Amino acid sequence: MFEIKKICCIGAGYVGGPTCSVIAHMCPEIRVTVVDVNESRINAWNSPTLPIYEWYTVKINCFYNMNISLIYFWIIVNTPTKTYGMGKGRAADLKYIEACARRIVQNSNGYKIVTEKSTVPVRAAESIRRIFDANTKPNLNLQVLSNPEFLAEGTAIKDLKNPDRVLIGGDETPEGQRAVQALCAVYEHWVPREKILTTNTWSSELSKLAANAFLAQRISSINSISALCEATGADVEEVATAIGMDQRIGNKFLKASVGFGGSCFQKDVLNLVYLCEALNLPEVARYWQQVIDMNDYQRRRFASRIIDSLFNTVTDKKIAILGFAFKKDTGDTRESSSIYISKYLMDEGAHLHIYDPKVPREQIVVDLSHPGVSEDDQVSRLVTISKDPYEACDGAHAVVICTEWDMFKELDYERIHKKMLKPAFIFDGRRVLDGLHNELQTIGFQIETIGKKVSSKRIPYAPSGEIPKFSLQDPPNKKPKV
Repeated sequence: MFEIKKICCIGAGYVGGPTCSVIAHMCPEIRVTVVDVNESRINAWNSPTLPIYEWYTVKINCFYNMNISLIYFWIIVNTPTKTYGMGKGRAADLKYIEACARRIVQNSNGYKIVTEKSTVPVRAAESIRRIFDANTKPNLNLQVLSNPEFLAEGTAIKDLKNPDRVLIGGDETPEGQRAVQALCAVYEHWVPREKILTTNTWSSELSKLAANAFLAQRISSINSISALCEATGADVEEVATAIGMDQRIGNKFLKASVGFGGSCFQKDVLNLVYLCEALNLPEVARYWQQVIDMNDYQRRRFASRIIDSLFNTVTDKKIAILGFAFKKDTGDTRESSSIYISKYLMDEGAHLHIYDPKVPREQIVVDLSHPGVSEDDQVSRLVTISKDPYEACDGAHAVVICTEWDMFKELDYERIHKKMLKPAFIFDGRRVLDGLHNELQTIGFQIETIGKKVSSKRIPYAPSGEIPKFSLQDPPNKKPKV
C-alpha cells in the first residue's frame, strides 16, 4: 500500500495549525510543512506567541515556502460567504480553493494526493479535478479526496486527538480507493479503525454542511423556546433538561443564549440554502433559512430587552459589554453575537465599554468598524475598550454578558454594584450567573436573563420601529477608512 511520508498543509489558520500540530505529534515519521500566503501568521506560529488562542499541547515549526517535493497536500483555506455577484450573502466563495489548486498543479510532478479539508459546497472536489485535468502533465498523477474537519474552537486539540469520527471521501476507482486507504493509514496512528468512515466524495462534502446545519438548528430551536419561556414564566434551562433526558433527543446543543456565532454555522447553513435553491428545492431552502432567521431574531430580541429595561432609551448611557469572542476559550470573533448587540446599541446612541480576556483591542475595533455595523465616527465616539471588567463596569447603567467566560462567574459583583448607576442591571445573554441570582438580587441588581423571568415587572418597551436586520456578509455600502 502507498504510504504518506510528507504532508504539505496550505493554510495556517484555526484549522490548519491545530490539525497539523496533532498530525506531527502523533506521526513523528511524517514530515509536516505548513504554508500560508500570510507571512506574519507563519512568523507567529514559529514564535512563542501563537496567532490564535487555543488550548495547545503540541506545536510544530511552520515554514513560509511551497515545497513542491511533498507527496500529500491538504487544502485548509478560508471559504467565506460571497459578498458580491451571483449568490452573494449565501454562496461560498471558492477563489482561495481555486488558487490553491492552480498553484499545486503548476508546481507538482509525479504522484500527489490533494485533500480538501475546508468547508466547501457539494461537488467542489469536481471543480478542483477539472482544474487538474485541464492542466495535466505527462508525469503528473493527482488524486482528490474530501476530508472535512469537525472541530470546535476552544477544544480543537481534544477533538483531533479523540474524534467522534473521521470522514474520508474519494473516487470509487482503484486509484481513488488507493488514495483513501493511504489517508486512513495516517489517522490509524491514533484513531480506531471503526471511527474512520469512507464514502464517495459527494457524501463527504454534504455531510459537513449537514452536520453544522443540524447543530445550528438545535440552537435556534431552543432559542425559540426561550422566547416562549419568557412569555409564560417557564425556565428554558428546566425545559432543556427535561427534553434532553429523552435519549432520542439528547442533551447536546440545547443551551439557550443570545445566538450562535463563529465561522461555520451561519456560513454553512446559508451555503446549504443556496445549494437547495440552485437545485430547485425551494421548500428545503426556506426550511433551513428559518434557522438563520431565528438566530437573527434572538439577537434583536435581546437588544430590545436591554432598551426596554433601561426605561426605553440607552442614549448617552454607559453599558458594559463583557465578552466579545463568539464563545469562551477562543479569541475568534467571526459572526459573534457581541458584534450584533453592539451594533444595535450603538444605533441607539449607547456608550459601550467592552472587555474580553482574549480578543485584542484592534480586532474589536475592526469588527465594529465594518461598514455594515457602524457609520462614520461611531466607533471612536461610542466605543471604549477596557483592560479589565471592573473598569468596564465603573459608572455603567448596565452590564451585558455576551460570552460565557468562566471568569465572569467569579467577579466581585458587590464591588461592581457600588460603582454602577442605580438601578443597576445585569443582562445575562449566556446564563452564566444562574446560580448567583439570589445573591445578586440581595446586592441590589435587577437581573434579566435568556429564557427566564427574574426581575420585577417593568414598563413595556414600545419601539417606533423594529430593529432592522443586518448581516456581516452583506456587501459594504461604503469604503472602509484605512
